[in-house]
Amino acid sequence: MYDRTENKLLADTGRRIRETRVGQGLSLEQLARLTGISAPALSLIETGKRDPRLTTAGRIAEALRVSLATLIADKSGPMERDASARSEGHDLGDCQ
Repeated sequence: MYDRTENKLLADTGRRIRETRVGQGLSLEQLARLTGISAPALSLIETGKRDPRLTTAGRIAEALRVSLATLIADKSGPMERDASARSEGHDLGDCQ
């Protein structure tokens, strides 16, 4: 199951996709035709209930004529580190 951070990412990305689609005057069915992704699948992505593959998100961005970063980027300002993150960096000891 997804944790809260992942759920927020999916919900925020889905919201941006929907806002972009609606802002361009496209229906779900029209976006489905442009992407080759079914309208029900797009609806699940827009509501944050489905985690799209990167290639799927790329097809959506291309159809909407926006960058993929536009759909997935957090627009709340500069990237902020998680307050619980340690300031000394990442522990890569187990990755060697």
